[in-house]
Amino acid sequence: MSGLIVNASPRHERPRGQLLSSPFLRACLLGLALPLLAACGSLGFGNKPAPAPSPVVQAPPAVAQPRPAPSNNITRDPANYYTPSQFAGRNLIRVAILLPFNSPRGDIRELSGALYNAAQLALFEFGNTDIMLMPKATGSAPAARQAAVEAISQGADLILGPLFAEEVSAVAPVARASNVPVVAFSSDVKVAGNGVYLLSFPPDEDVARIVDFAVLNGMTTFAALTPQDDYGNRVATAFAKSVKDHGTKVTDMVSYPTTSTEAMNAPVQRVAHYGRRHSAAASERAAMKTAGDTEGLKALENVDAVGALPYQAIFLPEGGTRLRALAPLLPYYDVDPRKVKFLGTGLWDDRSLINEPALEGGWYTAPPPEAHEQFVMRYAQAYHATPPRIASLAYDGVSLAVALSAHPAEARFTAETLTHPDGFAGVDGIFRFLPDGRTERGLAVLEMRPTGPIIVDPAPVSFGVPSVF
Repeated sequence: MSGLIVNASPRHERPRGQLLSSPFLRACLLGLALPLLAACGSLGFGNKPAPAPSPVVQAPPAVAQPRPAPSNNITRDPANYYTPSQFAGRNLIRVAILLPFNSPRGDIRELSGALYNAAQLALFEFGNTDIMLMPKATGSAPAARQAAVEAISQGADLILGPLFAEEVSAVAPVARASNVPVVAFSSDVKVAGNGVYLLSFPPDEDVARIVDFAVLNGMTTFAALTPQDDYGNRVATAFAKSVKDHGTKVTDMVSYPTTSTEAMNAPVQRVAHYGRRHSAAASERAAMKTAGDTEGLKALENVDAVGALPYQAIFLPEGGTRLRALAPLLPYYDVDPRKVKFLGTGLWDDRSLINEPALEGGWYTAPPPEAHEQFVMRYAQAYHATPPRIASLAYDGVSLAVALSAHPAEARFTAETLTHPDGFAGVDGIFRFLPDGRTERGLAVLEMRPTGPIIVDPAPVSFGVPSVF
């Protein structure tokens, strides 16, 4: 089934007969029945092939650099709310989506278009005619702030986006002053809270999930090889903490510059203990040669380093081109992936990486793939293109708005509703917003194989909600 549903089935804490006992859940599920059934048609159940969805594609907003607004105080007059003629007479729910359409970078503008396409696809599939998307162009913090001012003055009930942390920071005080919640796409937890909720893939959760799984599979010693950037620093800190919390040990923590492939060599040699192990191999050869041990010399003929490494698994939080450059360096310097388990994050969730032999057998975390793959198929049918990985965030953002539209206006997008502990289920699995604005997700663990990744530990299907006495 496409789209997002209220997640209402904690596994252990409630008997099955009580799943719909919450008024919150009953209201959401009843309100979603018709749009969900409509959305199912696009998945092709039964014998007939699924027709390609045909969302009405709106053009992105005009690209213009707005002037900064002087104040957070915005007049919200329903008489001035944006209401196109085709929506006249309806009790509209206005959802603004702020994306960097006017970024100076072409790739970011292209990404913005894909996110907007995904948002429109969700609105089409659910068929809710009372929800109106209001796209607004950003591209800088001042532009994002002014876009929020315009959206709120035009009646926005909810803001989706922005994409980047600095823009979220600019939007937050404007939205907070008008009590309009922001569901942003940034993964930087520093901008979460006080009315800002991050619908993203938190790297800290990737780290905790992969360490949990590795420890459950008997691993007690770890190394990490991380990029020298904000993301690398954040996951390195999270990795060290998670390993320590399990009572296990990090033996090696090495970082590398992201400037070039050549800059990776020395850090890889350090984490591989290559100098010591290479010298040990040379010493063994010399001793065997002195002793006339021809069999031993033959056994070491193609061996460049000897001696065990002090860790059982190595954490590689990298992706794309840089991972394809980094991964082969490890076996080159005698870190054997058949003996040392390679561990990754959601950055490994990239079909192009299955052709990298060094990653074969490695484990990484990602949202459950089935629903996302169906989303990719439907997006491709509609737009004749493959969406970027994070396009699903915009799809689930609009789906969330549809799910919560079943509530009365005064309870629709409140903090209590958005942070309900049962959470929601979207095309990237279950998620829920925490009171501090962060997102908790249910992640799977996958193993890299030459024919494609396989799930080795499924994602949870519900959040365990503590019993209330």
